[in-house]
Amino acid sequence: MNDLQKIPCVLMRGGTSRGPFFLASDLPHDQADKDAALLSIMGSGHPLQIDGIGGGNPVTSKVAIIGPSNVKGADIDYLFAQVRTDRQYVDYSPNCGNMLAAVGPFAIEAGLVRGQGNDTLVRIHNVNTGKLIEAKVPTHGNEVIYLGDASIDGVPGLAAPIALTFMDAAGAKTGKLLPTGKPVDVIDGIDVTAIDCAMPIVLMRSTDLGLTGYEEPQVLSKNRELIERLTQVRVKAGVLMGMGDVTDMVIPKPVLISPARKGGTLSVRYFMPNECHPALATTGAVGIATAAVTEGTVAFEQAGQPAVPAQIQIEHPAGRLDVQLEMRNGAITAGLVRTARRLFEGYAFAKPAAAIETAA
Repeated sequence: MNDLQKIPCVLMRGGTSRGPFFLASDLPHDQADKDAALLSIMGSGHPLQIDGIGGGNPVTSKVAIIGPSNVKGADIDYLFAQVRTDRQYVDYSPNCGNMLAAVGPFAIEAGLVRGQGNDTLVRIHNVNTGKLIEAKVPTHGNEVIYLGDASIDGVPGLAAPIALTFMDAAGAKTGKLLPTGKPVDVIDGIDVTAIDCAMPIVLMRSTDLGLTGYEEPQVLSKNRELIERLTQVRVKAGVLMGMGDVTDMVIPKPVLISPARKGGTLSVRYFMPNECHPALATTGAVGIATAAVTEGTVAFEQAGQPAVPAQIQIEHPAGRLDVQLEMRNGAITAGLVRTARRLFEGYAFAKPAAAIETAA
């Protein structure tokens, strides 16, 4: 194995996502070499990622890179990488709030943050967006507690609750909550709300695309006519949002909204962007919840015109995700509960960049 690069790695589940966690200092410093290592480790370019540890699905082809932070008010830096399954490409444009749930536990166990008492507050700087998130991690002294009585829809069993608070998440990528300057734009004859809060998303009514909005994710993912239409809308929205050509980016994410059916505020189908999420992205939930309290958006009327403070209950294919919105220092903060688990630790092995280029 002398021709393979050996890199310390911890595989973790965060929320409804899963992926390897690395210390920034353990990965190549050169960007091209870093990308090559991640592509090799995950096995990208094959639908099953058979030659790597990726799971052949966008929710299991994610990477977290963690290191100490020099940002005021933050303990650690968290760089998220979405590694494409269909081709060899690493996208650093989005944040991932589900993987974020495991960042605090990883940082404590890696010695970057010292555990204190029954709950340890980890202040996280997301490098992708420049935003701060607070994670309250259950601990016993310096030991992370993973077992508990909390459950989240989309993950079997119970675990210890990890409370996440997104601090002033508006304008995560564009610098504006409503990047187009309007709560509603019309793209290809469809009313859309382009909003940037934790994650740039494009909201559309399901009925405007001839859908109920309650279809199963696999049915929507196989509807290639729908996927192509959503792609066209999101690419045009990306230009209107000032993001340029987003064809090769995974943001903005298309989101279909419908009236809630099980006592919630809204029902959604969230796309990643070319497959429907089996549950819901945490950052997406923050954006959807914020849209629900923003006057004039396609979500505002359907949600019943809620006002902050509010709990927005978002129904998704695997259940429900609740987001608590409050005002702090003149900005909306979004709080929600996730869980995480450490799955295994050891080493990941990466092929040299030249070998990856040859394979491609």
